[in-house]
Amino acid sequence: MIGRLTGTLLEKNPPQITLDVHGVGYELEVPMSTFYNLPDAGGKLSLFTHLVVREDGHFLFGFGSEAERAAFRQLIRITGVGPRIALALLSGLSVGELAQAVAMQETGRLTRVPGIGKKTAERLLLELRDKLPRSSAIASAAAPPSEGADVLNALLALGYSEKEALAAIRQLAPDVGVSDGIRAALKLLSRV
Repeated sequence: MIGRLTGTLLEKNPPQITLDVHGVGYELEVPMSTFYNLPDAGGKLSLFTHLVVREDGHFLFGFGSEAERAAFRQLIRITGVGPRIALALLSGLSVGELAQAVAMQETGRLTRVPGIGKKTAERLLLELRDKLPRSSAIASAAAPPSEGADVLNALLALGYSEKEALAAIRQLAPDVGVSDGIRAALKLLSRV
């Protein structure tokens, strides 16, 4: 399998690019999140890749980060989700937003992505529940990552669900400390 390519970017035609690696031009499809961060044609580029082999051909997909590739691999393992749908999901949502949508069980967020219907969104939420890293969801929460993680861990230790804890964290002020954040989150959760 081809795991990573480093070379010169020759062409950019969304969502496809051509990467020259020592005289061999590789055609890759990339999510729009990666596409927007590409250098101009002629620039050096390194991408993590995933090769899909089917009866009708070999398809190479490129990603700007290992987290994107890992999310793509998790998505294509789900029944009814092929590489095109997985690419569309990663084009419409960052890995952190996807993890947060899964943690909060937000089907509406997923159905906004073209090609994702309600049934597919529900299947994604069910099958991705414990498969995406929790830290991605925490990083997307409103509080700064380190304080948000500490507040989240404290709320989880107190028996609150991840969905409840993340909802409370999103309502906190961005500059709140850990102890104040826990107190404020507990007040918010006690009102529910």
